[in-house]
Amino acid sequence: MQVAKPVGRNASALKYDILSALGVSALCGDKHRQRLLLRLMVLITTRYNWQSNELSMGRAEIARLWSVDERTVKREMAKMRSAGWVEVKRAGVKGRVTVYALNLDGVMAETAGNWDLIGTDFADRMGDRHGGAGAPAHTADPKVIPFQPRARTDAAEGAWGQVLARLRIEAPAQTTAWFGQLSEMAHEGGRVTLAAPSRFVADYVSTHFQAHLLRAYAAVDPGVRRIEVVPVES
Repeated sequence: MQVAKPVGRNASALKYDILSALGVSALCGDKHRQRLLLRLMVLITTRYNWQSNELSMGRAEIARLWSVDERTVKREMAKMRSAGWVEVKRAGVKGRVTVYALNLDGVMAETAGNWDLIGTDFADRMGDRHGGAGAPAHTADPKVIPFQPRARTDAAEGAWGQVLARLRIEAPAQTTAWFGQLSEMAHEGGRVTLAAPSRFVADYVSTHFQAHLLRAYAAVDPGVRRIEVVPVES
């Protein structure tokens, strides 16, 4: 997946959409997630260069913005890199600060499960962008693949199909963004193994939705006691 940079025509609308998605996702999380996403939003709104996709700031400046010490900055930036929200574009050497880049694919994946909370029109707009805000739809770059959560709910059968049917009712947005990307690899002895299309999806689902999946599976098969999500990357 590749999300076009928010530059050119309609760029302002896309920037606001990205910030809206981050804000709503923050409010859905616990205080630690809220704080981390808020800190990312502050970096974006104060120092991020959308045109060049660069965030060039030293730890001391970030610490001042966040009202924390530099050790906290180091720890929090590492969390953002691990989550796939930012990446190092140029490492800081010889007195130069580290230059970060915003990973729009990671941000879209992080927030997709909450788009419907803003509105179905917002979810459709974010999922169906072609070529991003930098060009009209009819001149979209054919090399750019818009972010679009994949769903396999219609093809699923057996216990997993029943679980997905429940999840579609209980958590439609999360099913579209995350659960629909999974498939059942094994189901025996109280243990279920689900396949994810990437390590990012596997890690995210395991971290944020393990209990939700277990409850849904237990409603279909009370014998299920453990669920493992593993990446199967092509």
